[in-house]
Amino acid sequence: MNGNNDKLRTAIAATLLFPAATLAQVDTSEWQCEYCPFDDGYRAEVDAGVGYVSDDAARFGNGTGQDAKDAYIDLGGAGRYLKDGTEVSWYAESLGEESRVLNISGGRPGKFELGLDYRELPYRLFDSTSTIFTSSGPGILSLPATWVAAGTTDGFTALDASLAPVDIEKDRQVIEFGARYLPTRKVKLYADYSRQQRDGVNVMSGARFTQSAFLPRPVDDYTDQINAGARFSVGTLNLGLAYFGSFYRNDIDSLTWDNPYATAPGAEQGRLALEPDNDFQQLSLTGIYRAAALNTVVAFSTAVGRGEQDAVFLPFTINSTLPAFAPPRPSLDGQVDTSNYALTITSRPHKRANIKFSYRYDERDNQTPVSMWSRVITDTFPNGGDEANVPYSFERAKLNLSGSLKLFDTVKVSAGYDRTELDRDFQEVASQTEDNGWGKIRWRPTSYLEASFRGGAATREIDAYDTAVAVSLGQNPLLRKYNLAHRYREFAEFTFSASMPERPISVGISYLFADDSYSKSELGITDSEENRVSVDFNWAVSDTASLYLNAGSESIDATQLGSETLLGPVWQASHDDRFIHYGGGFRIAELSEKIGLTLDYTRSDGETEILFSGQSVSPTPLPDLESTMDSLHLAMNYAVSERMDLNFGLRYERFETADWALDGVQPDTIPVVLTMGADAYDYDVWVVGIGVRYRIGNQSTASN
Repeated sequence: MNGNNDKLRTAIAATLLFPAATLAQVDTSEWQCEYCPFDDGYRAEVDAGVGYVSDDAARFGNGTGQDAKDAYIDLGGAGRYLKDGTEVSWYAESLGEESRVLNISGGRPGKFELGLDYRELPYRLFDSTSTIFTSSGPGILSLPATWVAAGTTDGFTALDASLAPVDIEKDRQVIEFGARYLPTRKVKLYADYSRQQRDGVNVMSGARFTQSAFLPRPVDDYTDQINAGARFSVGTLNLGLAYFGSFYRNDIDSLTWDNPYATAPGAEQGRLALEPDNDFQQLSLTGIYRAAALNTVVAFSTAVGRGEQDAVFLPFTINSTLPAFAPPRPSLDGQVDTSNYALTITSRPHKRANIKFSYRYDERDNQTPVSMWSRVITDTFPNGGDEANVPYSFERAKLNLSGSLKLFDTVKVSAGYDRTELDRDFQEVASQTEDNGWGKIRWRPTSYLEASFRGGAATREIDAYDTAVAVSLGQNPLLRKYNLAHRYREFAEFTFSASMPERPISVGISYLFADDSYSKSELGITDSEENRVSVDFNWAVSDTASLYLNAGSESIDATQLGSETLLGPVWQASHDDRFIHYGGGFRIAELSEKIGLTLDYTRSDGETEILFSGQSVSPTPLPDLESTMDSLHLAMNYAVSERMDLNFGLRYERFETADWALDGVQPDTIPVVLTMGADAYDYDVWVVGIGVRYRIGNQSTASN
């Protein structure tokens, strides 16, 4: 654990010693409402248990930390103390695991609140990876002393003996402090502080012009955020004034690695700059005005901010045999000013009609100075000329007008129109507009039957595609980037829901269709189509038992044209994605007088087919990408007494994938790319657990 983590845990420990200075940031209303109202006193539920995971599986542990074959302790609970109008509550979950959550709140409702929120989030990507590099210092990766360099990976004679396992994983710790104070009923003051800290190992590619190696890049950074402000109520006008600050710090500013390939003198090492320290600060003013006589609400917001990045530059190259080019200035002196303005007017001119108007303007003004730079390509050779940095900026305005009208007691229609205008600097398309129109009709003949249809179209137009900018970036002048190209979109959505008046049964059906056409693009994506359907069935068998079933499918088809020359299209690729899912389960609160039972099952299948055709395409097709997941969860509760329950849990998950980018790709499979040999996901894991829940404190509610 590094020094920053030690400081974080010390702060947490100090806060726990003084719980009066803490405030929860999560909604505990679910368990609070069960106890509320109740007499002054203390009431809590404490959970303790143990679980066992049958196998190692990184992806299974993503988000939970249960990625290894091992036993896990589960501790948690919730509690609340009330005395003379002062309230303290706490919530804990998975305290014995790497996904732990702890919230503590306290204060006098309507007057002040203080609190703490702490949580950890484990991110697990691969546990099948290995590397030849070892860390010899912060941001420094070294080769073994016995390493034998070669021009391609098949010449790495010491590779097998040098490989060591390394897990690609990160951990995030988040701590938040908050305070609320209401000096009067019309004034509210608040302040929040949070720190998000990340540490672990990620993957980064270290290129040597025509050769590359996957690197186990260390992660050790954090972000501090401050959000403070005041809200005022003056008659029918509510105002808010706020400050937001975000401060990112990276304790590893660069990554230096030994070159595993045979190379010329001076290029034995490579170096990359990592994410630099940067700050962003913003002031905002918001307001809501209610004109009751006109049935109208006016809301507005305005915000101005500034982002700054001024980290000291690294030298152009680590290669001592190349000329020592001096940067034109010691740091970027980067500055981006932001402006955001919004206005929304909502009115009800008639009891059957509503209208809404909104306008939003966003501007990003990049004030970073422009200079000429002499780059060095992958620490190997100079680029042979000077290039200027590009301070990208944009302006975006969005207008929206919508309304609804209740034609009959059973029919309601609505429609809307959006227009977005976007202006950019230093990109192929300087100006573009998008017009979006839609309409909807809803039919509700009874309180238990409803059907709706929504459809529309959108057109994105561009003023011109500057091919000179594209060529300067090394692109084919006929290529049109999908986010900058002309596009026509059609979409439609249908929903249906019904609940039986005589039976506790409900059914829901939805269907979505969307079609995109890029008819003016000679190269790039030319069209795509999406179809999505889902069905839900729910049956409340009794007051204590329910059953549900669901199923759905989604298909996405897309076509793109490409070329390896400056001519027109010479190959075509079609992408066909298919996804199917279905599942069901039941919940029985009282299987017997003391037993409750829950069962959930889900199955998901996915398949992607990529078809190539053209004169420059290999006749061997790419294998299909496939994935299959089965997930089963069984839980049983046994009420030992009014205060104690025993809980039994069983979970099973199977996940199989076929991915040609990973299957069979060992570290030396690609001659000029040294990989980490990650395997496609393929696991099946069982988790069994047993626990106890014990209720303490006042069990009676207030008589009122």
